[in-house]
Amino acid sequence: MKSPSVLAFVLAGGEGRRLRPLTTRRCKPAIPFSVRYKVVDFVLSNLVNSGINRIYLLTQYKSQTLIDHIRNTWLHLPAITGGFITAISPQIHAGPEYQGTAEAVYRNLEIIRHHKPDLVAIFCSDHIYRMDVRSMVRFHLENEADVSIAAFPVPVVQASAFGVMVTDRNGRVCDFEEKPARPTPIPGDQNHVYASMGNYVFNTRVLTEALHEAHRLGKTDFGGDILPQLLKSRRMLAYDFASYTVPGIKPYENHPYWRNMGTIESYFAANQDTLGLKPRFDLSNPEWQIFSSCYQGPVAKIIKSESTTACSGPAL
Repeated sequence: MKSPSVLAFVLAGGEGRRLRPLTTRRCKPAIPFSVRYKVVDFVLSNLVNSGINRIYLLTQYKSQTLIDHIRNTWLHLPAITGGFITAISPQIHAGPEYQGTAEAVYRNLEIIRHHKPDLVAIFCSDHIYRMDVRSMVRFHLENEADVSIAAFPVPVVQASAFGVMVTDRNGRVCDFEEKPARPTPIPGDQNHVYASMGNYVFNTRVLTEALHEAHRLGKTDFGGDILPQLLKSRRMLAYDFASYTVPGIKPYENHPYWRNMGTIESYFAANQDTLGLKPRFDLSNPEWQIFSSCYQGPVAKIIKSESTTACSGPAL
């Protein structure tokens, strides 16, 4: 089977109010992480390691730190040879700020028309995780999906902190529940629900038609508008992130591992998870490298002292 052409949009305009003061002078994706990284480096590394190197970052809030990081770091890496990482702000359109995630992509539809990709990947920029996006693309094609949504299995007792997908036994998305008090569990697993990771793969025609319709109706968001709009008319599937892995994961690491950098508490916990001789999320993985600075040598291991407050509970 011929590999499909994939164009990626990374949603990188987050203000991150709950992360202040870290976001007082920078956008959320530009927050430092574990000394040598920025939070945005994780999604970019996942895409590039997966062979997806045509990437547009849609920026907005205090984006200059992020733009400088991309220019000074990523544009010099051999990993994007033959591709590009380009930051786009709403000002390039001489218009107002983006009104939502879907509206941001809608205003850049000309880019999609120019590249003519088979698929469009739309990913968040503020999560810490490793993911082989090729597996999600294969899942999407093999199951003849119109839209695939990356899903993270979350314990039922923690579901009220997430947007939850309701699926049938074949993984087709039937409904969405926003931070439900009584969530609908995964079929065959009464202890877990599928939380949306905010990462999507669309057939290009389906995406462009949905964006035009959403614009006509004044709708601006993927999670709140586009996806519910497509539920009945399109084949939408949940891609189980926990069922796949990347090379080089150590036996002592948490798998699956994913944290949304939404709060100071989650940011602190994720940094804690990288510490120790056997961290829950090991930053040193030459088989699936997290790119950042031009120096890409070994990652130093920081050992937690007995007095260090450890993160408790599953890595989410």
